Amino acid sequence: MTRALYTGGRIFTGTENEWAEALVVEGGELLYVGDEHTARAEAGPDAHSTDLAGRLVLSGFTDAHTHLVMMGDALGRVPLTDARSLQQILQRLLAARETQPDATRLLGTGWLFDSFDGAVPTAAMIDAVVPDIPVYLDANDYHSCWVNTAALKELGITSETADPLGGSLSRDDHGEPTGLLYETAAQQHAWAFLASVTTDANRDQAIERMLSAYAAAGVTGAVDMALDELGLAALQRAAARRGGRLPLRVAGHWFIENTGDDTANRQQVERAVQLAAEVHSPWLHVVGIKLVLDGVIDACTAAMTHPYANGSNAELIWPYDALAPVVAAADACKLQIALHAIGDRASTVALDAIEHAIRVNGEYDRRHRIEHLEYAAPGTAERMARLGVTASMQPVHADPAIFDNWAAMLGDDRVDRAFAWREYIDAGALLAFSTDAPTAPHAALPNLYIAATRASALDPSFAPRDPSGALPLAEALVHATRDAAASVVGAENRGVLAAGKEADFVILDTDPFNEGVDKLLSARVVRTVVAGESVYDASAS
Repeated sequence: MTRALYTGGRIFTGTENEWAEALVVEGGELLYVGDEHTARAEAGPDAHSTDLAGRLVLSGFTDAHTHLVMMGDALGRVPLTDARSLQQILQRLLAARETQPDATRLLGTGWLFDSFDGAVPTAAMIDAVVPDIPVYLDANDYHSCWVNTAALKELGITSETADPLGGSLSRDDHGEPTGLLYETAAQQHAWAFLASVTTDANRDQAIERMLSAYAAAGVTGAVDMALDELGLAALQRAAARRGGRLPLRVAGHWFIENTGDDTANRQQVERAVQLAAEVHSPWLHVVGIKLVLDGVIDACTAAMTHPYANGSNAELIWPYDALAPVVAAADACKLQIALHAIGDRASTVALDAIEHAIRVNGEYDRRHRIEHLEYAAPGTAERMARLGVTASMQPVHADPAIFDNWAAMLGDDRVDRAFAWREYIDAGALLAFSTDAPTAPHAALPNLYIAATRASALDPSFAPRDPSGALPLAEALVHATRDAAASVVGAENRGVLAAGKEADFVILDTDPFNEGVDKLLSARVVRTVVAGESVYDASAS
């Protein structure tokens, strides 16, 4: 079996011995990581040798919370995150329409609530530039969908359309829908309809865009946090096209919808149990379930203990009485449970449900997770550490360029404890970083930059927000590699560069440890290696 030797660079291992001079790969695993002299002896005279030319080597990134088909789909839509006003958004839509004259629908993604100066997006706004075909625009957080009048008509939404459990339609004083679909209303109307008219070929294209983008970003592992039948089938087809493997190691959490019926909810868990047994390869593995307990702070749909600045609050999408039996049933079957909880009320109920499952099912080695934790009650971190629950958080969601509306919705001292990464570290809870793409850019290095600076990767004109909460670069990197992998069932042999571990690593053209963390914004991936094989080579691209 041919060995590969890498020398002449700096290797950040993510272990107690942080730095190494060389590494040796054999059969998809790391045979040796350490000094160059020993590496050459281990590799032998016939090894394929690569001179790193002074470049930096890191463990491959694990995006511990992402949405794979949605990300690939978003990469093919009109991008709106950097359109910072209604006028800019409309200009972007008009330009897209002019370049797509034969399109039957226009799809966009990434708009921000603070681009509207306090106004609520309406169908009439879009109608002013694109009235002739349906337009569907997902918010940056993917918890709201903004549509035009043609889309409302296509969806069959009228004043008689009831708000679904866990969601709502924006309406005027006469009850007429005005074009914004919140939470489950977006899921059950806009997303369900678009899924019904999307072909397998479309999904295959989205998967291929996603795989290429992640390979170029140095991401070697990902956790799909809303896997469904269509997405799973698309990933399986992608693996089949490649002889059973992927350029990315994928773990999936099966999405469980609160139907309002306990039996139907349990049946979804049973499907996840079945898939966990059937879909189990090194490249694609169903590991657990995902439940969304609340919405987002930007739209005032996250469930808070105390009201928002405008006096409103949000109900839980999964109240405790519905949540607890589902969590207990999944826990009894040894599924990993991921609970979306952005508001402090939601994260408290999430932990209540996990504690209930422990009481019902007894002690065993669990690795359940809470996703996002943008604002959590004091003491939450300590409670999670005691229960062994992972804090799954996204630095990119704390980007100062998108923070003002978030802060305005709370409007009080709760803002001072936003995205409190250090609390979880100090409490001893496992902290895993991710991007939640496509609700944020998928690139690993800008995400790492925000973690290490609390500054903006989107717009440098914004001052850092709470710079005291920034993490040293090495620490931030470990949360995006070693700890992100540790949060994933089946990924225990990844995330660090050490003998016996999977040979998943990335080579950068710049060393931000030597040249400063600002270089993370301009650094480029030279090569991405998964299981010892190159899946991205910048020189070939």
